[in-house]
Amino acid sequence: MTAQRKAYLAAIGYALIIGLSFMFVKVALTVASPIDTLAHRFSIAFTSILIFMICTKKRVKIGKQDIMRILPLALLYPLAFFTFQVLGLAQISSTEAGIIQAAIPVFTLILASVLLKEKSSHLQLFFVGLSVAGVIFMLSMSNGGANTGNLIGSGLILLSALAVSFYNIFARKLTRQYSLISLTYMMTFCGFVIFNGVAIGNHVMNQTLPQFFKPFLYGDFVIAIVYLGILSSLVTSYLSNYSLSILEASKMSVFSNLATFITILAGVIFLKEAFHLYHLIGGVSIVIGVIGTNYFGNKRGAS
Repeated sequence: MTAQRKAYLAAIGYALIIGLSFMFVKVALTVASPIDTLAHRFSIAFTSILIFMICTKKRVKIGKQDIMRILPLALLYPLAFFTFQVLGLAQISSTEAGIIQAAIPVFTLILASVLLKEKSSHLQLFFVGLSVAGVIFMLSMSNGGANTGNLIGSGLILLSALAVSFYNIFARKLTRQYSLISLTYMMTFCGFVIFNGVAIGNHVMNQTLPQFFKPFLYGDFVIAIVYLGILSSLVTSYLSNYSLSILEASKMSVFSNLATFITILAGVIFLKEAFHLYHLIGGVSIVIGVIGTNYFGNKRGAS
């Protein structure tokens, strides 16, 4: 199997996990506050990567200069991305969030052309637009379609989309300078320290520290936070870093729209929501957009 094919499989895995994560975030937020959810999420993630490194006897050698290079990436993803996402999801529906997240490929294409000098063909731009249009059409036609009533929540999700777009850009360079395990470790460590520091500090000030651990008494929360900690935080960091070490940022970003389609399917399969014709039309549009963007990008790169 070629490296590029592995990168596409990693991108699909990333989209699948992220697509399901919206549902689990909603479940976790019914029990814990947004900041506590993030703290527990990255406690699970950091514990998991430590266990992995001990079992595989892998070592991470990072100096002060390396930390200063990786820290801006960690501030974008996971810190800014997940902070804005969970705060936004606490105020608006996952459907509305999905519509806004459809802007990620557009942001990434613009940033890639400006910062990385990546050139996109007219056909690539067309298929990116087709994928975005599929997301917007599918979600706007759903019963829980978007509304503009909550500007704060929508603004937070927009900021999360912008954060991951910048991450797609800057990760392209760092994934060629550092090992994937080093990047994933540092990104997870930053999330663990900062989110737990803020959450525990908040509980200490309010004298409510016992409530910090109370969510673990609920089985649904435990399942959700383990999924979010291990798969949606740790594994996606590794998969996205791997994909971006091989694929152009503009190609990788289109898979965020595939994640939105998976979010809809999760609602149908697990929440027994109805599946309508517009879901099929939108889903086909998204898949064609993802395939077209990468196919014509490959032809341009080969010419």
